[in-house]
Amino acid sequence: MLDEKAAAPAEQASSSSDSISSHEPQIEKSSKTLSLIWRKFYHAITYVPPNCRWDPENPPGFSMGLNVLFAFAGAFTVANLYYSHPILNILADTFHVPDEKVSEIPTVQQAGYAVGLLFLCPLADIFPRRPFTLSLVLFTATLWIGLCVTNSLAVFTGISFIISITTVTPQLMLPLVGELAPANRKATSLSIVVAGFIMGILIARLLSGTLTNFVTWRAIYWFSLGMQYLVFALMWLFMPDYPRTNTGIGYFKLLFSILTMLTKHPVLVQACLISICMSATFTSYWTTLTFLLAGAPYFYSPVVIGLFALLGMVPFFMSPLFARFITDRFIPHFSVILGDIIGLIGICIGTYAGTHTVAGPIIQAMLNDAGMQIAQVANRSAIYAVEPKGRNRINTAFMVATFLGQLMGTAAGNHIYAEGGWIASGSTSVGFSVLALIFCALRGPNETGWIGWGGGWSFTKPREEGPIAPGAPEVEVDIEKGSLKEMTNTEKALEEIAEEDEIENDESKEEEHDRSRDLEKSDLSIEKA
Repeated sequence: MLDEKAAAPAEQASSSSDSISSHEPQIEKSSKTLSLIWRKFYHAITYVPPNCRWDPENPPGFSMGLNVLFAFAGAFTVANLYYSHPILNILADTFHVPDEKVSEIPTVQQAGYAVGLLFLCPLADIFPRRPFTLSLVLFTATLWIGLCVTNSLAVFTGISFIISITTVTPQLMLPLVGELAPANRKATSLSIVVAGFIMGILIARLLSGTLTNFVTWRAIYWFSLGMQYLVFALMWLFMPDYPRTNTGIGYFKLLFSILTMLTKHPVLVQACLISICMSATFTSYWTTLTFLLAGAPYFYSPVVIGLFALLGMVPFFMSPLFARFITDRFIPHFSVILGDIIGLIGICIGTYAGTHTVAGPIIQAMLNDAGMQIAQVANRSAIYAVEPKGRNRINTAFMVATFLGQLMGTAAGNHIYAEGGWIASGSTSVGFSVLALIFCALRGPNETGWIGWGGGWSFTKPREEGPIAPGAPEVEVDIEKGSLKEMTNTEKALEEIAEEDEIENDESKEEEHDRSRDLEKSDLSIEKA
């Protein structure tokens, strides 16, 4: 009897060990299968169609179709940040929470977007742009499914934060366009992409604010999911595989170099200061407009207030035309000043007529938005020229400044409106706009230093006189210094970048060949198993 009891644990231990050992081949097989699936998925994502492959001898040109594709991709990517804004009350009902709880969602999204701007965007200066962009778009779209199906506010908020971090694809498009577009239509190309962003914001607000009266908010989010996968498919099919612009730079050194750029380039600092001021006027207006229109003397409904977003169509059409006929023909500083003046006129009309007639806020919306977009495009056209291999870091510095201005305008607008009303908050925006003009006046268009108007007062781009000798390099205007500077065109610059990668590519060819042979053997063994 005692022997039987003593043998029982031994038998149990033996059977459990046999069970574990029998499961080991299954676990190993499952891990190999998952590894195989991941490899096939990775190869599918990183595969480059023949029409998108980089050829240093015949690099792909920058066409209008590619320009529109970048604008389309930016539109339905930036829209991710705005679908929730008009439906916060509906989300509160869905998740059975007070309105104060769901009001945290836009704040969390803005915080996530700031994190992405600061820590993800600079990576485009060291990673190949095509796989980096496609990975972000695919990750964001796949994670978006969680927003469509979740019934938890905590999950919805957490996913929104992560998605906002990776929704920085639009900010990867702008430096790329600044690099690829010909010098004689750089501002026009940039303005087309920016117009796409405006359209994305309008689409998000209109769909959520209007169609949710007829369908559930989840239908809007499922629509967004489909559009994001469409963006991924189009980018996979048509985005060229541009080579990386830098090699051998560590991540932390990359981030630190942003601060270094701010100490080297006066035009970048000037653009950042102007953007802070003009962005503050933009968000202050749109934050306080709802309070004005919902109260005396208008008492408009939320639907009517939401239709004011359509006024953003004005800069959508105006900005590319202005860039084509003004910004591309003059030094960008000229367009920055004009944009600020246009915005200032709109702010003055809206501020001091807004309590008497609704025409005041309407005119302010059109002129202030148009003026800000004109100035933003011109500033980008100027700053992208100062660091040809660091445009994404330049863009990060500029966008962080813009983001700070937006936060400043939101906080100041709400506080001052609560204390003094519409005219008080509008007068603050007038002050911001005047301050932006002061920053424009401190440094002239041809000044190479930090303050002054050295180099003359001319706003026209200088042109080379006389014929160009055969075989001579192209001549392009140095926007920061206002002088002619010998520079290669975009294709030649990209060829040089590709040549820098050739050594690394040659060394890795043999390794890739061996690795592919091992993968084929692994695939065969798994299929046999």
